[in-house]
Amino acid sequence: MKKIFLAVIIFALVLTTAIIKNTTKKIEDQIFVVKENLRVQNSEFENILLEHDYLTSAEKLLEYQSLYFEDQLIQKKIDEIKFYNISKDFEKIEDFKIIKNNE
Repeated sequence: MKKIFLAVIIFALVLTTAIIKNTTKKIEDQIFVVKENLRVQNSEFENILLEHDYLTSAEKLLEYQSLYFEDQLIQKKIDEIKFYNISKDFEKIEDFKIIKNNE
């Protein structure tokens, strides 16, 4: 009787250990996939951020203006800027407005 009871306990422990190891392996695989996706996304984000910072610096914009547009770009006053607003019901030209949000 003791031998059968001991054998059942050992079998149950081996079975639960196998189930736990299998579940842990699946979770580790999922974590690895998520980390790899995150690593790729971070790398892509850093490249895009570097490109944005490089291309939008004031010096670079002035350099691109002189290099590609020469005298084609002119400075406008802010009150000369207009917006063409297109909606389902109407189309109209509106003045440029600067709105400060106090949140």
